[in-house]
Amino acid sequence: MIPSSLEKTIQIDGHIGAVLAGLVSDARSLIDYARVECQNHRFTYNEPMSILSIAETIADLVIDFGENKKNRKTEMARPYGVSLLIAGVDESGAGLYQTDPSGHYMEWSARAIGPATESAQAMLKENYSSTMTMQEAEKLALQTLKNVMTDKINNLNVELCTVLVETKTFESRNPEYIEEIIKTLQ
Repeated sequence: MIPSSLEKTIQIDGHIGAVLAGLVSDARSLIDYARVECQNHRFTYNEPMSILSIAETIADLVIDFGENKKNRKTEMARPYGVSLLIAGVDESGAGLYQTDPSGHYMEWSARAIGPATESAQAMLKENYSSTMTMQEAEKLALQTLKNVMTDKINNLNVELCTVLVETKTFESRNPEYIEEIIKTLQ
């Protein structure tokens, strides 16, 4: 398998990204829908869409999977099998929301999704602080992954993305940057 074909971090708009856990094909459908909604919002209102509005839009689509809406091309025959963490920066500041297959969305300060959610979440709860620097948060994210992943963590099996408050820009960190942080982990 080609590692780049298994991306689990995806940019939605210039100021928003998402991480997925579950069926990648379902996530791509939701992300494509969110991208179109972001562009429609920008075109209509001449401003970027808020993080909360994107989370609500995705949750609405997920909860309505069996209904045939006039503005949708197809109807989904089964529930979406994916959870998303949606992170970004808008006029309200930084935001982090989780959507799940039931169509619910929740706001978080720090959150983990995926197979080892419970242990990762416990580590985040113990170590996360709202006063952390970006470098400290990146290190905590990778330390959490190192502690819960069954495979040894390296710059090819993890991805790291940020959306800085100052720039409001989604950025993927390169493998060399990730490797430097991994070297500092305990």
